[in-house]
Amino acid sequence: MRIRSSWAVLVAVLAGFLWGTGSSRAEEVAATKPGSGANAEFVGASTCLGCHADKEGFKKNLHSRSFLNAKNIEFEKSCETCHGPGSLHAAAGGDKSNPDFLTIRNPSKLKAADGNASCMQCHESGHRMHWKGSTHEMKNVSCQSCHSMHDEKANGGKAPLLAKASPAETCYQCHAEKKAQIRKSGHMPLVEGKMGCTGCHNPHGSPAEKLLAKNNVMETCFQCHQDKRGPFLWDHAPAREGGCAVCHDPHGSHNEKMLVTRAPMLCQRCHVGGRHPATAYGFSAADRVSNRLAYKGCVNCHFQVHGSNHPSGKYLNR
Repeated sequence: MRIRSSWAVLVAVLAGFLWGTGSSRAEEVAATKPGSGANAEFVGASTCLGCHADKEGFKKNLHSRSFLNAKNIEFEKSCETCHGPGSLHAAAGGDKSNPDFLTIRNPSKLKAADGNASCMQCHESGHRMHWKGSTHEMKNVSCQSCHSMHDEKANGGKAPLLAKASPAETCYQCHAEKKAQIRKSGHMPLVEGKMGCTGCHNPHGSPAEKLLAKNNVMETCFQCHQDKRGPFLWDHAPAREGGCAVCHDPHGSHNEKMLVTRAPMLCQRCHVGGRHPATAYGFSAADRVSNRLAYKGCVNCHFQVHGSNHPSGKYLNR
């Protein structure tokens, strides 16, 4: 019985050894078989341009120049820095039925996370430092959705090599409702080209809500509207606590000063009680037929709505 037990152990050990060797060999063969790209070598950008002549403008592209100036990557190595070694792909001669044709990596055809990983090899700091976990990253927005990597004419050849003519048009690909808002009578000067969406938002990620470029709505608005910053001797609570967007719609409105609704309705969303409040002026009960001021704006008297520094400006009237 002891001899049989020893033979059983020996057979098991030999089987395990042979199985492990066979498995390792199988993995080795799989790694080197045609189409895997394991044997691909670097051939240089000149070889790539032999077929991809439409990418010739990449030589003048800001992206191409940055490779050399910022990363010390010569032009001949530029294509394969992002796409991987291309010898097998080039040898396939454009034959898409040849497995080797697929050994090149095309970030625009990969899943967003995989394609973006190529870009993040270099673009992982600065304004992109909050990309991971950002709204756009979580919604699988790819770098190629907004940027043109090869086009010489993208954004006039200057940063940030946008896929569309302007930052706003790039954002409108998804945010169509904002495009409609920005065309309203009261709007930010995006239509006139004096600013872009990135003046207020960082599309690559932000620790603030709505991908704001600053910590909150008020700080974002104060970049331009310094006169509304304060501090004031008498301030307006909504402007201090709720933020500018309590009264204004930053993307556009048909009301003056981009207000979310017209005065006095705007004020009476909060001021529904008080001394001469939401009731129409009059001294008899018959006059008080409405709880809304008719044809009167609160700002006719309380015109310092953002705050007052006058000693007698407690009610924001001077």
